[in-house]
Amino acid sequence: MEFEIEYQRGRKRKRRKTIVTGILSWILQAGAVILLAFFITNIVLEKTSMPGDSMEPTLSDGQALIINKFAYLLLSPKRGDVIVVKQSGREHDFYDVKRIIALPGETIQIIGGNIYINGVRLKEQILCDPIQVPGLAKEPLSLEDGEYFVLGDNRNNSEDSRFANIGMVVKDDIVGKAWLRLEPFGFVSTLNRDLGESKEED
Repeated sequence: MEFEIEYQRGRKRKRRKTIVTGILSWILQAGAVILLAFFITNIVLEKTSMPGDSMEPTLSDGQALIINKFAYLLLSPKRGDVIVVKQSGREHDFYDVKRIIALPGETIQIIGGNIYINGVRLKEQILCDPIQVPGLAKEPLSLEDGEYFVLGDNRNNSEDSRFANIGMVVKDDIVGKAWLRLEPFGFVSTLNRDLGESKEED
């Protein structure tokens, strides 16, 4: 009789232990899912939309974009990348989208509607009109460490590094790389681009 009572007590303890273990396991799994979702949405990816038409014909006003915020944690931005930049307005911060044209340590100048990097004309592999207003880049501009010169693809309807209110973009203000256009779906790096990268002409 005593053995049977002790046996039943042991079964109950084992059952309680199994239930507690299952609950703890479920809590840990749910916590891991929540942490993973937080990591993805706040550290790796973020959704935004294209503000205005400064990136036409690559991106249109209001198109939904996914930002790859992890892209530049390991690698540096490169020429031709379409980036999302945090800009400061009079009332609040907002995101802007532009294409990197010149890199840290380079000198850029716009002459006769064309871009020159370190004195060599840049031949771009995207559709864009000749630049009518060179702005600050009418004279040679030398970029410091961590500075990037950006332009909108809609060259004659874009506020970008040519103008004093925007100026050079510093790396700390780069939110990430514009990675996906959701509708119509496409990888931003493949939009409005011929085969090959932008390059300087010989």
